[in-house]
This record gives sequence, structure tokens and C-alpha cells, in this order.
Amino acid sequence: MSRHTWDPERYLTYADERGRPFVELLARVAPDPDGADEPRTVVDLGCGPGNLTALLARRWPRAAVTGLDSSPEMIARARTDVPGVAFEVADLREWAAPDALALRAPVDVLVSNATLQWVPGHLELLPGLLDRVAAGGWLAFQVPGNFEEPSHSNRRDLAAEAPYSTHTRDVAVPEAHDSATYLRVLQAEGCDVDAWETTYLHVLTGEDPVFTWVSGTGARPTLQALPDELRGDFEAELKRRLRDAYPPDAQGRVVLPFRRVFVVARKASGRKA
Repeated sequence: MSRHTWDPERYLTYADERGRPFVELLARVAPDPDGADEPRTVVDLGCGPGNLTALLARRWPRAAVTGLDSSPEMIARARTDVPGVAFEVADLREWAAPDALALRAPVDVLVSNATLQWVPGHLELLPGLLDRVAAGGWLAFQVPGNFEEPSHSNRRDLAAEAPYSTHTRDVAVPEAHDSATYLRVLQAEGCDVDAWETTYLHVLTGEDPVFTWVSGTGARPTLQALPDELRGDFEAELKRRLRDAYPPDAQGRVVLPFRRVFVVARKASGRKA
């Protein structure tokens, strides 16, 4: 699989729209109101540029908050923009591996926002992530659920055509499950689970705004896999297809429906970390 890098600046173009699901996910993580189980350790898996990790530090100011991401570019931006929070370059698969359990204390709140969809087979990874959570602690994550929408299918279809397919056949592609699937897996692990789905209607403006959105996330590995002499033609054709799929109204506004899947699981108090 080809290796791609992330651009914090491009990713933050729609920071408000990308941040809203995180806020709504976090609202369902509810330690007891008397503060008896106020979290001491909070970890953000796939923290990106750290702008949302900062919200964790504000909500739980007495907790030790750590952001982890496999992208050195994202971690460098987070360390610059978010003082007072520890950030590390780390692969969540290695962080959740069994041999890592003895190296770190259990986590009271483990959050992952729009990250697990990039991890192949992440459903099988959930028990390992839960093992990193303290008894009575929380695992909360959100993943996109819009991979059959034109914003993804147009990129996928175009990448399968010549002359692009030679370069794009092994690129990383995101995938996720529905809320019921995640709920069943975590219930089987003894958790109390709250799972739901929401479709946002993002109103975007500017030139080719849907392309701007996807080029910072789902389409980025494909675009980076293409050689310079092909990338321009690919981008132009993808923009055309996206304009057809998401036409602007008379005021130039484009509506991008975006389904997201949310899961908040509380680990049983008797289940050891």
C-alpha cells in the first residue's frame, strides 16, 4: 500500500464542520456529575492537528491529556498550536497491541475522531482498544459513513480508469461499519453502549468546495499516488464530476450530505484493563 502524508492546513479548511461531530460525541461521555470518577488520563487517538484535542483539555483540566497520530506533519502542527497537551507520533495499532499493555497505565477516556476508518480490520481492533481502557472508563469514537456517496464513488470510479488505475490500485481507502455493528461488538465485550448515526447537511461555498473537502481527507491518498503528469487531469475531471453531483444553487451554495457513525461505550467496572 502506498504511503501518503497529511496536510494540516488543507485539513483545517473546514475545521468547524469537521469539529462538530467531535463535540456531539464528547457530549455523550458523561462521568458521574459529582466528580467522583473525573478522568485522570485522556487519550485522543488520531488527534490530527490537535485543535479538537484542546477541547478535551478544557473539559477535563485536571486530566493528563495526550494526543496520538501517525502523521508527523499533524503532530508538528499540534505541538505548535496546542500548548499544555502532550502529543506523540504513534500508530494506534501498535499502541493497542497486547505487548503495549504492560508499558502504560490504563486510560480513563479513550477518544478517536474520524480515524478508525483508515485502519483496515479495525472492527477486530476494538477489543484491544478496550483493553487499554480502565474499568468503568470510556471508549468513544466517530467514523464517516458516507463512502457510497458521490464524494467518494466519483473518486473511486475515476481512479479505476486508465491511465490512473496503474498508480492508484494500492492506495489507502477508508471504510467503516454501521452503528449496529459496532454496538454488537462492544456489547459482546460487556460494555454499556450508546450508538447512533447522524447525517449533516454541510453548506459549502467557494470554488469546487466538495473537491476542497475530499482532497484534504478521503481523496488525498489517491491524489498523492498519481505522478505529476497525471494529477492535473485527474483533479480537473474529478472536480467536473463533483460539480455535476453537487450543483450550486443560485447563490453559489453547495449542500454536502455527510453521514457519520457515533459510538460511546462504557467499560464494565469489573472488567480489568
